[in-house]
Amino acid sequence: MTDAQETAADLRTTTGGGPPDDVDKAPIPLLEPREGIPPVVADEDALARVVAAFAAGTGPVAVDAERASGYRYGQRAYLVQLRREGAGSALIDPVGCPDLSTLGDALSGTEWILHAATQDLPCLREIGMTPTSLFDTELAGRLAGFPRVGLGAMVEGVLGYVLEKGHSAVDWSTRPLPEPWLRYAALDVELLVDLRDALEKELDRQGKLEWAHQEFEAIASAPPAPPRKDPWRRTSGMHKVRRRRQMAVVRELWESRDRIAQRRDVSPGKVLGDAAIVEAALALPANATALSALPGFGQRMGRRQLEQWMAAVDRARALPESELPQPGATPAGPPPPRAWADKDPAAAARLSAARAAVSALAEGLNLPQENLIAPDTVRRLCWEPPQRREPEAVAEALAGYGARPWQIEQVAPALTEALAATA
Repeated sequence: MTDAQETAADLRTTTGGGPPDDVDKAPIPLLEPREGIPPVVADEDALARVVAAFAAGTGPVAVDAERASGYRYGQRAYLVQLRREGAGSALIDPVGCPDLSTLGDALSGTEWILHAATQDLPCLREIGMTPTSLFDTELAGRLAGFPRVGLGAMVEGVLGYVLEKGHSAVDWSTRPLPEPWLRYAALDVELLVDLRDALEKELDRQGKLEWAHQEFEAIASAPPAPPRKDPWRRTSGMHKVRRRRQMAVVRELWESRDRIAQRRDVSPGKVLGDAAIVEAALALPANATALSALPGFGQRMGRRQLEQWMAAVDRARALPESELPQPGATPAGPPPPRAWADKDPAAAARLSAARAAVSALAEGLNLPQENLIAPDTVRRLCWEPPQRREPEAVAEALAGYGARPWQIEQVAPALTEALAATA
């Protein structure tokens, strides 16, 4: 039995999750919510009743959201699921109830339990729901050393139940939502409180609970991510595009596609694929006939569509040199590590030593290296190390890069040694 299996077995026997008498018993399929599938809340009166019930509940609240990624434009929530002791479960339709700020206010000061919180927080924030404190069960699993931290794997390994995950990638903008989808959605929050409690005990046993609290606080207090500058530069395959005129074609096609996708409320990839955009940029077709011969602009595309994409190409072809996009700005921070040996061999040696030190520490602490300390933080420290190769100076530099106190405590001594050994 591996360490992870032993931990899961111990958790199942000490937390009441799963069969208590036989930890090797097959996991139990979780087929129905305890109180049945709750009705979908889609109007203000029903929402007011849910707000009152959850405000009167006790303990933390389990929260989840379903999006329609790959189907609709943007990352808005199309269903919000909650569960709390004393309130039961609720399924809320943000299409019918687009403002959930009253619910968010009612849960202010309550710990929210989410799985992979950073995925759901942006869409929850859009509808007025922002936690003041949270517990991320995925991140807790990483810190506890579980090799598989998906919700299904965690519920099975820790609590001994199997969640049906067949509807995770469906189009949640569908209305009405089919009953099997609603059952799946309700089950996603059915055991989150139980999972949170079990993981808290395990983190405490490993001496990592304070680490988790610091990580959760960092997520809860992080400001919304700013809009990306020049998002068209992230087109898949962009590395093939070298000339500025070709970059202009990518920009014009990307922006035209984005406007159409937003207007039609569909995923941009359903309007025109990234691969087609890059092909057009590389080929610089002279007319719609030449464009139609390129991959992604074939027989299934109508003449009107071809002409709209050709118009974007023509706009790029007609731009004066002064208005063509410049090559991508040099990213902030150090260059890619593969270039260090040529640019700064001493920095490359520091990075190699630092990576080895972090890897050994992470293995000893039984957690992923990226959770022990962000790889970008290590790169920045090694590229421009503090003048004084002392733990205090290294700790100050790490704090400046956003490392949490527990991370600094764990890695600063080892990184100081790595920097000193290559000075």
